[in-house]
Amino acid sequence: MRIAVASDHAGFTLKEHVKAALSAQGHDVLDAGTTSDASTDYPEYAAKAARQVAAGDADRGVVVCGSGNGVTITANKIAGIRAVNAHDAAEATMARQHNGINVLGLSQARLDGAAAEEIVAAFLSTEFEGGRHERRIGEIADVEGGGDGTAPASTEIPPVAPTH
Repeated sequence: MRIAVASDHAGFTLKEHVKAALSAQGHDVLDAGTTSDASTDYPEYAAKAARQVAAGDADRGVVVCGSGNGVTITANKIAGIRAVNAHDAAEATMARQHNGINVLGLSQARLDGAAAEEIVAAFLSTEFEGGRHERRIGEIADVEGGGDGTAPASTEIPPVAPTH
């Protein structure tokens, strides 16, 4: 699987840990930055990773900052992205099953490497359940396109990046 990763300075160490674990598992990792723990702002990097997912250049994304909040908020500003800041594997699993998330946010302040690996594993191995959730994803896409969320364009889940 091709996975885009990104962080700011406050998430750099955990991003590097996740990147190494993903590479060791045979994933193709696209690093959208940052490249050090020198102070920087997260929107540039989170947006770059999310755009790679939205464009189909990556299958999924993992974004990291101190809290996980800022990078997740930024990723969700990109059309077609559904991101959640997960604090445990159960949250990541539920978000994949019910919301079809394609970007995972992580908090370096709250998670160690082992916990992050467990959350990422759940994110990557869990499939979207479809069914009634497809309608809801369509309603989210309607809101994203300026609608009120009551009239999805279709009952099909909007396309996400193809599997490479």
